[in-house]
Amino acid sequence: MEQKQEQEQENTIDLTQLLRICRKHIWALILWSVGLALVGWGVSEFVISPKYTSTAQLLVNQKSRNNDPNVAYATQQANMQMVTTYKDIVTSNKILTEASNRLANPTVVVKKAQKAVYRTDENGRRRLVRKARPAVIERSGKSYSVSAKELAKSISVGTQQQSQVFSISAEADTPAKAKAEVNAVAETFRKEIPNIMSVNNVTIVANGTNGVQSSPNVKLFTLAGFVIGLVLSFAVVLIREMSDTTVRDDDYLTQELGLTNLGQVAHFHLSSSFTIKNNSNMTKRGQTKRRRV
Repeated sequence: MEQKQEQEQENTIDLTQLLRICRKHIWALILWSVGLALVGWGVSEFVISPKYTSTAQLLVNQKSRNNDPNVAYATQQANMQMVTTYKDIVTSNKILTEASNRLANPTVVVKKAQKAVYRTDENGRRRLVRKARPAVIERSGKSYSVSAKELAKSISVGTQQQSQVFSISAEADTPAKAKAEVNAVAETFRKEIPNIMSVNNVTIVANGTNGVQSSPNVKLFTLAGFVIGLVLSFAVVLIREMSDTTVRDDDYLTQELGLTNLGQVAHFHLSSSFTIKNNSNMTKRGQTKRRRV
């Protein structure tokens, strides 16, 4: 019991000393913490290059002509299990290479191609009614030189349990580039997946928008700088206090070292202008009294 009480007393004394040290150097702790927090904010804002992320969502399923509810449910469950397979296909070299070509030469179909129309007359001859018309394609947006290997590093696919919808995300140096990459991969997957698997219904639920800054995390860098500044400043202050052997109070001598306090020697400071005046009247009176005696 006595050992526990002594230990608790020592812990209390240590905690009291730590609180005293913190109160004594409170401004140093605040200045160091705020200073390093500003350094962390500056590094995240002006030193580290920002990264932007854009996300698109896709829905892949198979249209079933069978109206049987059991068959429809089984097809839906099969589609949800196939989402993992779609994830691997999105990041395959075939899809990424085609997406890279699309980024290098972005085009949009303004008007689809039309086949020639023929009509058989009364004599059984086929006559051309309307000529075939090629598709009208225009260049759209800015081109980006991104290889398939670079796309593989920037593209990520996210899935959810019990859902046929999955997301494709792209990370790039600019918001526009992130948007272009994710939309190129999503559109390439939509066009190529019917040729790879027996899937006849691919829908882009949400196209990618201008990327949102994903790194660096300015708040996290600022908070980390604040915490590091607080820890370092407290460590420096604590080391200085622990290495200082100056005795500042009597309790340390009597309680910590077990010495007996015999007394105190007061110390006062006299200014340089202080003088002791010699009173001649008092001297004369003393001499007169001595003569009378």
